[in-house]
Amino acid sequence: MSDLDDFARTGGADQGLCVVTTVRGDGSVQASVVNAGVLDHPVSGARVVGLVAAGGSRKLTNLRLRPRSTLVAKSGWQWVAVEGSTELIGPDDTAPGIDADRLRLLLREIFTAAGGTHDNWAEYDRVMASEGRTAVLVTPARVYSNS
Repeated sequence: MSDLDDFARTGGADQGLCVVTTVRGDGSVQASVVNAGVLDHPVSGARVVGLVAAGGSRKLTNLRLRPRSTLVAKSGWQWVAVEGSTELIGPDDTAPGIDADRLRLLLREIFTAAGGTHDNWAEYDRVMASEGRTAVLVTPARVYSNS
């Protein structure tokens, strides 16, 4: 039985790179490569998989209408998938208890959970805000792998 530790370990072996899928209005699947990592939900404290999406992206459009996704992390021949419901927290997707400063810190937490580092956090924060970046949090319903 796989779990989020397996996802974090497998994704971490490839700088947090994974594939995320969403569902388009016509029922077809939209996929893209993102950086994702495991972290604690900023309100509930439950472990989730997080990624940061650009404001206005198709991912966000799809997730606002159909809030479920699958993420697949791989390293060599090993892969781990996480399926679940999604929650969006960003400038256009407010959440109780998350103000602008908490969102700024959440975007940093997701970035570092995915293995990212930065030499100038003020610049990182500025770019995230100017691009309308949104936190995408996936609460796992299923975690499975090829092992």
